[in-house]
Amino acid sequence: MSVAVQTVCTRTRKSSAAFALGLLLSVSFSLSFAQDESVRPGMSSIHHAMEGFVASNEVAGAVTLVLNSEATLYLDATGYTDLATKSPMRVDSIHWIASMSKPITAACVMMLVDENKLALEDSITKHLPEMASLKRTDGSPVSITIEQLLNHTSGMSEIGDGKAYADSTLAAAALKYARLPVLFQPGSKWQYSQTGINTAALIVEVVSGKSFDVFVDERLCKPLGMKDTTFYLSESQMTRLAKSYSKESDGSLKEAQIRLLSGKQPTDRDRLPAANGGLFSTAGDYGRFCQMLLNAGKWQGKQILSQGSVARLSKPTTGELKTGFTDGNAWGVGCCVVREPQGVSESLSPGSFGHGGAYGTQAWIDPIKKRCTILMVQRSNFPNADNSEVRKTFQAIAAKTLDKN
Repeated sequence: MSVAVQTVCTRTRKSSAAFALGLLLSVSFSLSFAQDESVRPGMSSIHHAMEGFVASNEVAGAVTLVLNSEATLYLDATGYTDLATKSPMRVDSIHWIASMSKPITAACVMMLVDENKLALEDSITKHLPEMASLKRTDGSPVSITIEQLLNHTSGMSEIGDGKAYADSTLAAAALKYARLPVLFQPGSKWQYSQTGINTAALIVEVVSGKSFDVFVDERLCKPLGMKDTTFYLSESQMTRLAKSYSKESDGSLKEAQIRLLSGKQPTDRDRLPAANGGLFSTAGDYGRFCQMLLNAGKWQGKQILSQGSVARLSKPTTGELKTGFTDGNAWGVGCCVVREPQGVSESLSPGSFGHGGAYGTQAWIDPIKKRCTILMVQRSNFPNADNSEVRKTFQAIAAKTLDKN
């Protein structure tokens, strides 16, 4: 029995209290595999696969979570949060989720859409007059919509030279964005844009009158019980933060820094709440967010986000433009949408939506199979974080096991 493995598999989640108890038990006891193999035989194959990736130094550790609309089907922690001390990965270990922050940002925008305080079709200058100075490289004026910020067709330039996160507020960063050239006619091309997402978050701040980190906490995290999802970790949360690693040419893993922090600490609040990729979270926390979306915006009887807004998140908005980091995808509002499953997404249904993070974290919602899969790892130099064998294997085993049950 391995102390590096902690797993919980429950039949149903009858309440948040029951789920919390399940997590507590998973942390308190070291189990080999899912407890209820009679209900979902074969799920322990996920653990075996993750053990293999740890042994081959693909990752230092992994947390894998599979949910349906009501239940936690599988939750497992394998490997280590710290290779030097051999500290075991826990199911409640905290990870930097990087661009998995983007769907959360989009959900926050849609909350304001639900309240008729803005529309995705709004020009961004309606809310941010300072963006009126944006121009194409040839000096011609442009008009960018909020939707184009969120589906990466805005054409906004990035801040380079390691200065993208030097400011302490989104407003200060946006003043720099406004001076950069727009690279193409908005809507004509797909190009991943960190500045676009942060500009959308600034609009949330302006319209709501609250800083983005406070809005996320008050409007999303607290209602969903996401206690470990934050831009700024506490000292106690730091003890559960999984370290990041890069794979070296000799096959070993070397500790790596979280590049978005630009040398600052996760506890340091003197940095902007980077809506594009600044959140930390746990598998369980992000699972609540995914379940809410899977349940058409409802969580424990309360409508967090309207059914129509959830549909907008997952509806392709990019037409025939080639998008994303793997083939067969379109882009919705802040989310990648699987249009034609293939390769790493072949185990997902058409219409599945979600996002990956720079260090390999993944969260995908399959509305046909009514299932969510969440992977938490911290590998800084995957050749393609969205196209890793770790993700593909995890999702394939979950699908093969559950599709036949």
